Amino acid sequence: MKKISWYNATTLQEAQQEVDATASSLLSGAGKGSAILKSGGIDVLDLMKEGLIAPQKVVNIRNIPGLDKIEYNSKSGLRMGANVTLSSIEKNNDVKTNYKALQLAVAKAATPQLRNMSTIGGNLGQRTRCWYFRSIDHECLRKGGNTCFAKNGENEYHAVINNGTCASVYASSVATALMAYDAIIEIAGENGQKREVPIEEFFVTPYQDVRKENVLKGGEIITALMLPSVNDKIKSHYIKQGARQSYDWALADVAVVAEVSGKKCKDAKVVLGAASPVPMRSKEAESILMRDGINESSAKLAAEAAMEKATPLEKNGYKVAIFKAILQRAIMKTV
Repeated sequence: MKKISWYNATTLQEAQQEVDATASSLLSGAGKGSAILKSGGIDVLDLMKEGLIAPQKVVNIRNIPGLDKIEYNSKSGLRMGANVTLSSIEKNNDVKTNYKALQLAVAKAATPQLRNMSTIGGNLGQRTRCWYFRSIDHECLRKGGNTCFAKNGENEYHAVINNGTCASVYASSVATALMAYDAIIEIAGENGQKREVPIEEFFVTPYQDVRKENVLKGGEIITALMLPSVNDKIKSHYIKQGARQSYDWALADVAVVAEVSGKKCKDAKVVLGAASPVPMRSKEAESILMRDGINESSAKLAAEAAMEKATPLEKNGYKVAIFKAILQRAIMKTV
C-alpha cells in the first residue's frame, strides 16, 4: 500500500468538502490522487490492499454524529443511519419484530467480527467480489478492459441471469432483503441537498454502465436507509445458501415479503441475490403468488418462473436448482 493522508470528518459538510472520488472513478483512472470516503472501511481497505485503488486521502465519516441511529415508528417505518453497524441491526428488537427478512439477512452476513465493523451504508456501496475483478492481473470490463474473463473462465460462483455483458454478482446479501422491503436510500449531495432514491434505482447494471454498480457520485454520501411501515399481515423470510456452513459469500440468496391473509396474497416482493450483477426482483414469481395465493403448488410455480430467464455459464448451472429450492422454501415460510 502507498502512503495516504487521513482526515476525520466531524460533519457531512466537512466530508463533502474533502472527498472528490468514488471507488469506481478511482478504478477508471479519473480519480488518481483523489480523496475517498470510508466508514467501516472494510471494502475500501481491501481494494487498496489488492492494488486496485490508490487514493491520496481517506476521509473517515465513522464519527459523524447522528448517522449511527436506528429509529422505528409504527406509522413511518424504520430509519437506519448509514453508520449503523450490521451487528446493531441484527440485535435491534424493532428489526427482529417487524423486519424478519432483514434481520435474517444481516445475521447471515460475514462473520461476527466483520458485522461489528461493517456499516449498512458501506455494505451497500461495496464492489463485486468477482475474483477477476479483484485480481490486479486481469483488466476486466469493470476495470476498463474488453473482456469478462468469468464468462469463459472460472465461473462457478457467478451470475446466471443478465450475464451477457458482465457475469459478476453483487456482494451484499443484505441488499436482497432491503429491496424486498422497498427500501429508500437517502443521499446527501452538493450544497447539503438530499435526495431519496428507491433501492431499485440505486443499482447500475452492466448494460447501463459496466464501470459502476450504483448511482453515487464523488462527494455524495449515503446518510440513511428507510423502510416503510409494516402491519401484522406482512410476512417475510430470507434464505442464504453458501458453499459451506461456515461464513461465506452467498451462492444464492432470496428474500420474500408478502402481505398474507390466510393463504391469499394481496402483495408480494420476491428478490434474488447472487443471481445477477445487481439484486433483482422476479415480477413473474410475484404475479403467480398474487394470483394463486401461497401454497405448495404456487410456491413451486413461482420458483420455476423466477429462473425462466436463467442463462447459466459452463460451471454454475447448479445455482439454478439451488435458487428454485430456497425460493420455494422461503415462500412457504411466509404462511
